[in-house]
Amino acid sequence: MNRTEALITGFPGFLGSALLKRVLARGDAPVACLVQPQYLETARQRAQEIIAGIDRVDGDAVRLYEGDITEPDLGLGDESLEDVRELYHLAAVYDLAVDRDLAEAVNVRGTEHVLEFADDRDVDRFHYVSTCYVSGRYDGVFTEDHLQEGQTFNNHYEETKYRAEVAVQNRMDAGLPTTIYRPAIVVGDSQTGETNKYDGPYYLLRLLLAQPEWLSVTFTLPGSSDAELNVVPRDYVVDAIAYLSAREETVGEVYQLCDPTPLPIPRFVDVLAEAAGHRTVTLPTTKPIARTVSSRLSSSLPLESATLDYLDHPTRYACPKTLQALERSGLEVPAFESYVDRLVAYVLENPAVGDEPMV
Repeated sequence: MNRTEALITGFPGFLGSALLKRVLARGDAPVACLVQPQYLETARQRAQEIIAGIDRVDGDAVRLYEGDITEPDLGLGDESLEDVRELYHLAAVYDLAVDRDLAEAVNVRGTEHVLEFADDRDVDRFHYVSTCYVSGRYDGVFTEDHLQEGQTFNNHYEETKYRAEVAVQNRMDAGLPTTIYRPAIVVGDSQTGETNKYDGPYYLLRLLLAQPEWLSVTFTLPGSSDAELNVVPRDYVVDAIAYLSAREETVGEVYQLCDPTPLPIPRFVDVLAEAAGHRTVTLPTTKPIARTVSSRLSSSLPLESATLDYLDHPTRYACPKTLQALERSGLEVPAFESYVDRLVAYVLENPAVGDEPMV
C-alpha cells in the first residue's frame, strides 16, 4: 500500500506547482501528484526544482502518478493509492473559450470521479479549487453563501465549474469533510510577475502592447463603467489555500479569494496602459461590434472575444468569511497598482508564453 499525506490533481499546472511547494514547506510529505502522461517529463523537472528549493525535503517527498481525472478511479490502474489523508483537487480546464464537451468531461465528470475517489478512500480532508465565476452573470453582490441563484453564464467554463461545485457542495453536505476555495481571476505572481498562460486580462495588455506607445486604442462597453475586474495574484491564492487548508475550523466552509476593493474596468485599463507606458484613447462601442472586430482581427492581434463578456460583467464579489478567517494570518490581497509593473515586465520579457490551457 502506498501511503501519502496528500494527493494533488492539477500538477504541474500554474496553481498546482505553487501549492505543492507550500504543502511541502509546511512538512506535509510525501505528496502524490496525479499527472497526465503528456506532462510527466515536465512534472519530473518541476518537482525536482521545487524539492531543491526547500530545506530538509528529500527526493521521495513528491511521488508522481500517471493518471487522468476523466477516467474512473482517476486512471491510476495498479497504482491504487489507498491511503490518502488529504486531497487537493485543482485539475480543470481554465479556458473561457473551451468547448462544451471538453469542459463537461474535465470540469464536471472529472470532479465527480475525484469525489468518488475521495469518498472511496475515506480521506480526512477534501480541498476543492472552484472559482468566483460560478456566479455567472449574477446581478448583484455574490458572497461565499451564494451558489444556486438561477444565474446565466458567460461561457461553458463558468457553467461547468458551477455544476462541479454543486456536486462538491452536495457531497460536503452528505458528510465529506470539505473546504472550497473560489479564486477570482488569477494573474501572475505579485513578486515576480511569473505566469504560464496569457489569457483573461492579459488579452487587454497584449492588445495595448501590439499598438504604438504614442497612441493605443482601447474600447469601452455601455456597462463598463459600472463593472469591476476582480483579479488576484497567484501567490496570494496559494498562500491563502495553504493557510486555510491547515486549519480544522475551515472544514465545511467556502472561501472567496477575491479582491475586496477591485478596480472599475476603466481604471483597470488605465493602470495597465500606464504600466506599459502607452498613451491611450478610448472608443465607446457595443458588444456585438466589439465581438465582430475582435473576431476579424484575432489572426493578427491577441484578442479573445470571450473576454469581452467581462468588460460589462454585472457581478461584484465579496469575501467576508475569507477576510475573517485570514485576519491573523498576515495575508491580504495586494493592490493591483502595486504589482502591475511586474506583470507587464514579465510579458515583455517572455513573449513566447501562449494562451493555451493544459488539457
